[in-house]
Amino acid sequence: MAGAIHSLLEGFRKTRLAWLKLQGKMPEDVAEKHIVSGKAWEEYCERLKAAGAALLYPGAPLDGPQQVEGVRYLTRLTRASLEAFVEYNDPYFPELRRMVHETVKMGADNPDNHYLNAQIDGNVEYVIEGERNTIHYLGFFTQNGNYGSTGGLTPCGVLEGDDIVVRDDGTFTIHLSHKPKGENWLKTEPDTGLIMVRQTYMHRDTEEPATMTIRAIGGPDSPLPLTAEQLESRLKTAALFVAGAPMLFSRWAKGYQKHTNQLPLFDPEVSNNAGGDANILYYHSHWKLADDEALVINTPVPECDMWNFQLNNYWMESLDYRFFRICINKGSAVTEPDGSVKVIVSHRDPDHPNWIQTAGHNEGTMCWRWYRPAGLKGPEPSTQVVKFDKLVT
Repeated sequence: MAGAIHSLLEGFRKTRLAWLKLQGKMPEDVAEKHIVSGKAWEEYCERLKAAGAALLYPGAPLDGPQQVEGVRYLTRLTRASLEAFVEYNDPYFPELRRMVHETVKMGADNPDNHYLNAQIDGNVEYVIEGERNTIHYLGFFTQNGNYGSTGGLTPCGVLEGDDIVVRDDGTFTIHLSHKPKGENWLKTEPDTGLIMVRQTYMHRDTEEPATMTIRAIGGPDSPLPLTAEQLESRLKTAALFVAGAPMLFSRWAKGYQKHTNQLPLFDPEVSNNAGGDANILYYHSHWKLADDEALVINTPVPECDMWNFQLNNYWMESLDYRFFRICINKGSAVTEPDGSVKVIVSHRDPDHPNWIQTAGHNEGTMCWRWYRPAGLKGPEPSTQVVKFDKLVT
């Protein structure tokens, strides 16, 4: 859907530019007129209004509590999109920021991750300098495209884990460019528009995320004044993000209902094109439990760097992990004597160490991840819905 929207907008853009040339006008002249007249703002607001269609996508729950969270979801994406695409969208002065965090969530955001990202230009070279600190995992990923322009992301460059050369004092330097450069090189291409940094906790309470800054090589010494053409374009991108991202994930959530309360492997190609990590196996699904039911998950644990499981609301926002235990991982789980793991999802405490709270929800989406499993293979977790009073813990 978002890709189709982008194609329509791109076709409109080319037609419009051709018409302007025939009229002897430049795009910046028209953009300034749109800003001054208020048309640019009106169009932005109309696109935001259209984003609400994602909340009515077939299969979406229409009860009050679910729709309340859906509307809040759109406000969160609006806030994030304005910061990402309007406020911090100068490719010569990028900033690595937490676009997704405790109060902005999307696409089954991982509670064990500390996300950073920055808007960049694939034709500009960059340098990242930082300190590794004690976070369990650190990875850098460049992506072509952007949620706000193409409706998706395709992988470009990867630099992660032990491949990152860290100096004895814990610092590192990474070069972003088309051709190899330096001991830590992260590939970019002309279409690269985003750098994502994933940091994954094994033990959130004791680990410290890496700290870092990014700077462009070359370009002006200070930001140039914002032009009308830039602002109009950025408003369009921000609005398309708010419309495109929830439509994409609403479509996913609808598909998950084909295997409610099961955890089959999610198509890796689809995941990668939406910005997923190619070294992670994702098991996405839909869950739904009556007040007197529990979901019991059992699985052997393969050789892997990490694993985790999380519960989301229907809109694929992780539930509030600040106040509820809605996520469990390799570091926090208690394993069975044979090394396997059992996880119980229920509304009430089953007196089990691997209890996942539903946080007042009766349905939503969920995700199990195997991080970098040996041979990129992992077992599909088995699931069973049982009556709460019949649980064997």
